[in-house]
Amino acid sequence: MTRGARALVVCPDIRGQRREEDPAARLEEAKGLAAAIGIVVADAFVLPVREVRPNTLFGEGQVQRIATDCELNEAELVIVDGALSPIQQRNLEEKIGRKVIDRTGLILEIFGERAATAEGRLQVELAHLDYQASRLVRSWTHLERQRGGFGFLGGPGETQIEADRRLIRDRMAKLRRELEQVRKTRELHRKRRGRAPWPVIALVGYTNAGKSTLFNRMTGAEVMAEDLLFATLDPTMRAITLPGVEKAILSDTVGFISDLPTQLVAAFRATLEEVTAADIVLHVRDIANPDTAQQKRQVLQVLTDLGVIVEEGEDDPTPILEVWNKWDLLDDTQREDLGAIAAQDDDVVLVSATNGKGVDTLREKLGKVLTEGARLHSLLLPAGDGARIAWLHAHGEVLGDEDAGQGDTGPMRRIDVRLTEKEWGRFESL
Repeated sequence: MTRGARALVVCPDIRGQRREEDPAARLEEAKGLAAAIGIVVADAFVLPVREVRPNTLFGEGQVQRIATDCELNEAELVIVDGALSPIQQRNLEEKIGRKVIDRTGLILEIFGERAATAEGRLQVELAHLDYQASRLVRSWTHLERQRGGFGFLGGPGETQIEADRRLIRDRMAKLRRELEQVRKTRELHRKRRGRAPWPVIALVGYTNAGKSTLFNRMTGAEVMAEDLLFATLDPTMRAITLPGVEKAILSDTVGFISDLPTQLVAAFRATLEEVTAADIVLHVRDIANPDTAQQKRQVLQVLTDLGVIVEEGEDDPTPILEVWNKWDLLDDTQREDLGAIAAQDDDVVLVSATNGKGVDTLREKLGKVLTEGARLHSLLLPAGDGARIAWLHAHGEVLGDEDAGQGDTGPMRRIDVRLTEKEWGRFESL
């Protein structure tokens, strides 16, 4: 793909499709997706669609308008912020005389460029093949002329276009086997951490809510944190210290987005598995975004799908804290109003990840949640059992550690330690 390609962004507003997002907000998000991959948005607009045309999605006059706008703005690419069937995509390209990609294609393009780890690249390739399979078969010669390889906007890998359905299916099966192996390895690592055992805190939130900036602020890491959609794709973990907790693992995850392509929901489930194993989920919200309430609904829907949020009455739900980020971008009136709301809710913390305001309060809140419900245990252990004694000092609040004389197996020590229920379970499994 040529960075700096000029594009026209069209957001179809289809009558009869109930959508909670404002079309203007959806258009801004689509422009942000284009910018995330270095595309220059020459023009962008919402097109009302009264009746979906099976061949082109848009009416004849609207297609003509898009073609004219491309000429006027010297745009070489049209991005449709919605789902296009292979037939619609092919017909639009023929009528407009430009490359056309839909929302799924654009998000896949971003993921393909950003995935840094071997696992991320496997996931992207699998999602890409799944998406391309029907398009390759149904519009063979057209694709050969229009597009190439791994990216929708051109690039290496021309042989994929000449591949037949069987080759694609074989490649997808191989990728799934490799991803399954990655998933098993991740599961082993998670079990090892469970035995270790340090609590895991997972950052989740809508894309560009500021998760990576907060991650960097809390860990001193230098994870890519830019004002871009999908700046983070591969999960990153770092150890942090919290009040009353000597060590916890903070995990940064991929951002959520509305209408995430189904291929990517399936492909990136492994990436989000870290969230399902977390002791606390931090839901980072861009509180300065006018669409923040709708973004929250999208995130909660994904968390429900992952099983992090359970039905009322089901046991052991994962605690979720809301982090209202970008506090520094609000005006005084907004701060006063939102501050009053947050003061009434124990599960909300106000922060600015950019300047650090509120981050210490967040650390205290996390320490409190992780240590609440801790009970005092009085233990008699062999003095030579250094591993378990050291574990108690590292993971519990040791209130007393003294010589307890001779036992059947030799010198003993009495240790009074405060442990949470989860830590006690981990200690018993040592």
